[in-house]
Amino acid sequence: MAAPALRWASLRRVARALQEVSRPGGPSVAARLACLPRMTKAVAKGEYSQVSPAHLALVAAAAAYVASPVDLLPEALLGVIGLADDALVLSWLATTLVEDTDAYLTWEQARRTTVKGERLS
Repeated sequence: MAAPALRWASLRRVARALQEVSRPGGPSVAARLACLPRMTKAVAKGEYSQVSPAHLALVAAAAAYVASPVDLLPEALLGVIGLADDALVLSWLATTLVEDTDAYLTWEQARRTTVKGERLS
């Protein structure tokens, strides 16, 4: 009984993330995807501290889990429950990517307009 409710909640989170991505004047999906390597590099260099290396590793693991044919809870054996874990991971991944790329792109824009040596918040 809880699995369908959980699945719908996950789908609503994905829908909200898609709405956020497609808002007028916001960064495009392509811009968000293009900033991921820059964000990873900035985190690795210690320049960008709003995201930790562990968080980036978790995002990469979630993306690999969603793309992987290997599943912890296989749909063939567990039906709806097997889909629920995929929906949860996908909804977390979509929401996290939207939030992280929004914050990074804002930080990156502020960095471009900042005088060298001035401290960023």
